[in-house]
Amino acid sequence: MDGNGRWAQNRDLPRVEGHREGICAVRRTLEESVRMKLEQLTLFCLSSENWKRPPTELDFLMHLLEQYLIEERATFMEKNVRVEIIGRRDGIPDHVQQEMDKTVEICAQNTGTCLCLAINYGARSELVDAIRRISQKVANQKIAIADIDEDFVSDHLYTSKMKDPDLLIRTAGEMRISNFLLWQISYAELWITEKSWPEFAENDLIAAIHDYSQRERRFGGLANLDDQPIVGSEGHPQ
Repeated sequence: MDGNGRWAQNRDLPRVEGHREGICAVRRTLEESVRMKLEQLTLFCLSSENWKRPPTELDFLMHLLEQYLIEERATFMEKNVRVEIIGRRDGIPDHVQQEMDKTVEICAQNTGTCLCLAINYGARSELVDAIRRISQKVANQKIAIADIDEDFVSDHLYTSKMKDPDLLIRTAGEMRISNFLLWQISYAELWITEKSWPEFAENDLIAAIHDYSQRERRFGGLANLDDQPIVGSEGHPQ
């Protein structure tokens, strides 16, 4: 959800106003996701690198997160939204962690769209944590090295209960991955908009998904293989 601060600065507003307006975009996007019956929506709320920001901004972000988790519970229940949270707990105030856990618990039995909030998340940290857990099992002789395959690694990531994303949306024209779900987005389609996150609206989500639906996903294979001759070095079908 990029561009909150820039959106505010372009309007001569404090950066925190961009984050506040970003919450409105979260509400719009979640409601449209529910309407479209999307299986999952993952939002990158706070990266592990964001702790480098000014303390006043971080304090506001923690307050905003806590407020959102409390105020949106009724909506989550009404819309049948299940909430999951991924990331490390380091640095997150205890009272915010309590609201995180309470929201997850309250919504645990919901069966609609899963809202996954990535908070103090970094994909490299996630992989390190997975490697540590797997290594410990090897050291304790609970598994053999030969047991480790892609599915086994996936089962030890923060997202072990979730499917890999099909579509990755980046706002504010950002053209990089920024340490987000590096393992999980291996085959995700990318969609980039110049709009900052506070400007992101329902029609933008619809446009992204429509564009995604027009793409051909080959996962390393060939499209319509039966219709295409395999040509050798001399140009003759083989």
